[in-house]
Amino acid sequence: MIVDAEYHYEAVNVAAQQANPHSLLWWMKRLIGLRKQFKAFGRGSFEFIPVENRKVLAYVRRYEQETILVVANLSRFVQWAELDLSAYRGLVPVELFGRIEFPLIGDEPYRVMLGPHSFYWFSLERPRAGEEPLEITTSELPLVPVRESEGTLELGTGQRAFEEILPRYLRKRRWFAGKARRIKQVRISEQVPLVTGESPATLVLVTVEYTEGDPEQYVLPLALARGERASEIVERTPHAVIARALVEGSEALLVDALAEPACVRSLIEQIGRRRRFRGEHGVIASQPTAAFRRLVRPDAPLPEPVLSRAEQSNTTVIFPDRVLFKLYRRVEPGPNPELEMERVLSERLGFPHVPPLAGSLEYQPAHGEPMTLGIVLGYVPNEGDAWQYTLDELAGFLERALAYSEDPPSLRLEVESLLDLAGQTPPTMVYELIDTYVEAVRLLGQRTGELHRALASVTDDPAFAPEPFSMLYQRSLYQAMRSHLLQTLALLRQQLASLPVSPREQADAVLQREREIVQVYQKLLQKLLPAQRTRCHGDYHLGQVLYTGRDFVIIDFEGEPARPLSERRLKRSPLLDVAGMLRSFHYAASATLLEQQQRGLLSDLARAEAWLRFWYGWVSAVFLQGYLEVVGSTALVPSDSKDLGTLLEAYLMDKAIYEIRYELGHRPDWLAIPLGGVLELLRAREGSA
Repeated sequence: MIVDAEYHYEAVNVAAQQANPHSLLWWMKRLIGLRKQFKAFGRGSFEFIPVENRKVLAYVRRYEQETILVVANLSRFVQWAELDLSAYRGLVPVELFGRIEFPLIGDEPYRVMLGPHSFYWFSLERPRAGEEPLEITTSELPLVPVRESEGTLELGTGQRAFEEILPRYLRKRRWFAGKARRIKQVRISEQVPLVTGESPATLVLVTVEYTEGDPEQYVLPLALARGERASEIVERTPHAVIARALVEGSEALLVDALAEPACVRSLIEQIGRRRRFRGEHGVIASQPTAAFRRLVRPDAPLPEPVLSRAEQSNTTVIFPDRVLFKLYRRVEPGPNPELEMERVLSERLGFPHVPPLAGSLEYQPAHGEPMTLGIVLGYVPNEGDAWQYTLDELAGFLERALAYSEDPPSLRLEVESLLDLAGQTPPTMVYELIDTYVEAVRLLGQRTGELHRALASVTDDPAFAPEPFSMLYQRSLYQAMRSHLLQTLALLRQQLASLPVSPREQADAVLQREREIVQVYQKLLQKLLPAQRTRCHGDYHLGQVLYTGRDFVIIDFEGEPARPLSERRLKRSPLLDVAGMLRSFHYAASATLLEQQQRGLLSDLARAEAWLRFWYGWVSAVFLQGYLEVVGSTALVPSDSKDLGTLLEAYLMDKAIYEIRYELGHRPDWLAIPLGGVLELLRAREGSA
């Protein structure tokens, strides 16, 4: 027995180490678990990397598809080193413990900083799909003649040549929604020259016709780049380069104007002046709001803009700490839901938990409805979105939970049980393990309720005024959900044989319980539900909320971009948003389990799953508590818990079915998450059978 006072069993013992998630015991468990995930550590080749700093050791181990870089500081002082990693040019070092991506390896020496006696384990990996650096040879780009006059840019005789290169360019853009469809023809339906000072630009509306289905319209702003600026765009934002431009005998680059800072800054200024730009078939009108002068002051020039990389159906340019400009890429006649919602929430109601609306850009054709092209919003200082905040909190929760001496209480997670939990005071264990996130998620529930109450308060606008449920509406809701279910299950059957074993078993279980899922929807037909439908977010989840460090700000009111504008503007029960957030909590817990499992940090998978069920159950309950505190006394949602459960369960099931279809087409590795969500919702029937 060790009798030395420093390491005596009363000072250092397994029980104390096991109860402390930051102890040496837990550190070694995670270290061993992570090491077991990579065969290169035990079987790989061994190659030293020369380092001038003799206090730093660096080597690479390779085995089959694994390449591991180890960098260690052998000194008790902070050190830095430059590594010759040119043999691994184009790869990304991913730190194994946190899965943090370091800068891409290039031809220059790779510099690392290390604390005393610290080390790094890096997995050298190829950039993720869609993030590979593009290398453009400008001489190979197609040539398009353009005309530049009086500070404007026009395609002129080059329009036909430009239309011919568009299909290839569009298919490479993340915001282009027609990748899975066969393009029949691309034509420019409108061209509006933009007078933007030193950088002439033009905005074109592109109509894409397909062999089947309706055509789509896209917005593409164009600008010219020359000299050093052209070289800079090729290097930093190569995806913005469209073609070479021939301008009066000299060459320039034809680029997406949002990659040209002078163009975007000038466009923002033109919006402040209510500038109108005339095209061949209509005009582009700009409209500032009362908040514009406060956010874009003449005495304080806008900072250098940053083109956001988080692009989906739109493109965002950020002027840090001031404003951001969002350009909608696929447009339709009618007001964009985000502009409508921002006008009501920000301008009319002064709702403090959305970004302030500063202005908008709208195309007004000579015949037909106007189309929203873009909006200017006030920049909201934040610490990231609520999704990343939740994942960070979940990692800490799992560490504390696995070190907890007791096993997690068993929780049922169907809707009835969650509503029952929402009526209870969380036990001490919840606050000990979930920590400050308990109050944060309660606040998020309150902010969600306040959003819905604010939207329902607009009774003098037919587009927002609340309407009561009717049996006719409930039947149409049932039919829409059932139709969506049948389409998704048909797709699931088609792809069943190609799925991995684990999700295939879950998928088969879901397919066998089709009738039970339909029965969830059939509850909507049993009686008239005392609820209201009104405008709501429509695509609500943790990624649509910014966390400021103390509060939450709700963003992105476009609705689901894949749906037509008319559908996104429909009135629905606000419980649609509640269901979206509850499903987002389930996704966060499942993604954490998946990540920890892949990193080899889980020695007891079953216990981790049980604790994450505990987290999901109580976080969902506390969110519902906060939400119902705000809206429970209104007519927006049923006051009877059974009716409330009927409606919420239907929306949760429909959301999970939507997620199955999405993951089948985009992330098959995550398919188990919505499949598990559907089966979880059906477990109440197993218990009552």
